[in-house]
Amino acid sequence: MALFKKKNDNSATEPMSVDSVMKKYDRESNTRVWEGTPKLVVNCILATFSVFCIYVTLFATWLDELRLASFMAFIIFIGYLVFPIKKGTQKANHIPWYDIVIMLLGTGSFLYFALNASQIVARFKINSFEVVIGIVGILCLAELCRRSVGLPILCVAGVLLIYALIWGSTNPSIVARITENVRVLFYSKEGILSTPVNVCSKYIVMFIIFGAFLERTGIADFFIKISNALVGRFSGGPAKVAVVASALEGMVSGSSVANTVGSGAVTIPLMKRTGYKPEFAAAAEASASTGGQIMPPIMGAAAFLMAETVGVPYSNIVLKAILPAVLYFAGVFITVHLEAKKEGLRGLSKAELPRIKPLLKQTYLLLPLILLIYLVGTSTRSIAYAAAIAIVVAIAVSMFSKEHRITPKRLLEALAAGGQGMITVAAACGVAGIIAGVIGVTGLAYMLFNGIVTLAGNQVIIALFLTMLCCIVLGMGVPTTANYCIMAATCAPILVQMGVPIVAAHFFVFYFGIVADLTPPVALAAYAGAAIAQANPMKTAFTSTKLAIGAFIVPYVFALNPAMLFIGDTSAFDIVLICITSLVGIFGVSAALEGYLLRTMKWYERIISAAGGLLLIYPGIVTDVIGLVLVGAVILLQIIFKTSHKAKVIA
Repeated sequence: MALFKKKNDNSATEPMSVDSVMKKYDRESNTRVWEGTPKLVVNCILATFSVFCIYVTLFATWLDELRLASFMAFIIFIGYLVFPIKKGTQKANHIPWYDIVIMLLGTGSFLYFALNASQIVARFKINSFEVVIGIVGILCLAELCRRSVGLPILCVAGVLLIYALIWGSTNPSIVARITENVRVLFYSKEGILSTPVNVCSKYIVMFIIFGAFLERTGIADFFIKISNALVGRFSGGPAKVAVVASALEGMVSGSSVANTVGSGAVTIPLMKRTGYKPEFAAAAEASASTGGQIMPPIMGAAAFLMAETVGVPYSNIVLKAILPAVLYFAGVFITVHLEAKKEGLRGLSKAELPRIKPLLKQTYLLLPLILLIYLVGTSTRSIAYAAAIAIVVAIAVSMFSKEHRITPKRLLEALAAGGQGMITVAAACGVAGIIAGVIGVTGLAYMLFNGIVTLAGNQVIIALFLTMLCCIVLGMGVPTTANYCIMAATCAPILVQMGVPIVAAHFFVFYFGIVADLTPPVALAAYAGAAIAQANPMKTAFTSTKLAIGAFIVPYVFALNPAMLFIGDTSAFDIVLICITSLVGIFGVSAALEGYLLRTMKWYERIISAAGGLLLIYPGIVTDVIGLVLVGAVILLQIIFKTSHKAKVIA
């Protein structure tokens, strides 16, 4: 897999362009090329879809099956307008005849259900014609998912469908098995139109449209500049800028690859220029950008799915996500700081830093985001209503900047971008619904539960470890929303049965599904960063995993001690104590992995530091005390040896 273009016969390489990186690692960027009048027509169709979603979400009181089937019909139609059959250079203003046929068949299938929803739901049975319609609709959705999302999630769905047809039913008739599966997966709310698509059409769509408008206000550029102003001057400043900027951007965006490429195009060259190795520079950006998916309030859109699945208000999910996210980014920040100290790297010069006063005048850009968070936490209206108000405010604040003012043309572009952004999420959610439906019908979740419980021997820590492995494997190459849907249907119930609180269990599987973007072999965010940095992709992936150690540690903390998620009868003192011990624990493990604290660490210091850090992560007074003693001992040794070394140098 060539990540770089050869520059000459000496095998020198030149970095890929931002567009090339996005098209290589982000399927959402592999779209048809529309120009001139056809582009305007397509944008109008996409904008119409956004307006349709806003209207249906805020005002319509349709039957659920009618609303959801109409939504998916629109997704199929615009999906085939946007995504071609394969990657590569696309001929402008061209859509092959077969794509038109598939588009019309898929759209017609879902529209048939939408128009006949009340009758089909009432009779609970489907005829032979409706079986064919359902099969066509499922296949058209699967093909759109392949184009916009990728093969991994389809492989999972395909294997499960084969299992359902062959072993998942006791009915001897294959026709009866197909009919029953089509009825459940296409014509009920237990398959394609289940919770993921329902949440997608009610909530996620509004926030994607909000994100499209917010992006056009110039807030991403503001985040990078304010991060430079805050931490750019310190040791290893550009890497710290990447961490802070990615944390801020993660509040409104949930794509690991898009975040990596967007901010990495600025931060990675700066990191390399100040002395960071290419692999480390790419890994720092990738690990920080991947963390954007766990950053409230949007969390890669999974926060809405989690709220619906767990039965907890969305505002509570956002509140519970704050401390784990802060600890994760603290872990990445600590590691890049230690790397900078080890390599003797400096920060940016004063001339390179943006002036703080002009930036303070741009803080009005944060108003839509602040208002959104406020409305979500305090308003009695729906979160879709809060997003709608935030969209209006985003348009209003854009008027203060001539460069970013949302004119009628930009209004159309923002609505079109919001509509296009929904395709991948909706397609993934639809296929995730198929996976969840098959698991529910066949009882596979129960079988998986028995397997893990047997292997774990009723030990929660072992069950957590085995579940972690399942999540990482199943999450490879799968988008955040679909990833969480799969984890919530397969792995979370296992942890709940083992005694882990339901919210903690869902957070646990959510975290470990996400780190698949960093862990080899399918580390899309790491590979995207490597392409920008001209770095070895596999080395970058392993370095990203090391930097993201917080993502591997924090879930165990809140699974074993849910007070971090404000679960149970816990005092403020307990929560503060957990945060402190967890932070020191992450510090100890990060230092051990980096091999540097105040100076290069001896092998035994690394072992002691790692052991102390892990003990601090495991809840309990005894383990906390031993962990603090071990980490403190390493720090003391570092101070003693560093002082004695200085004395020898002076002498």
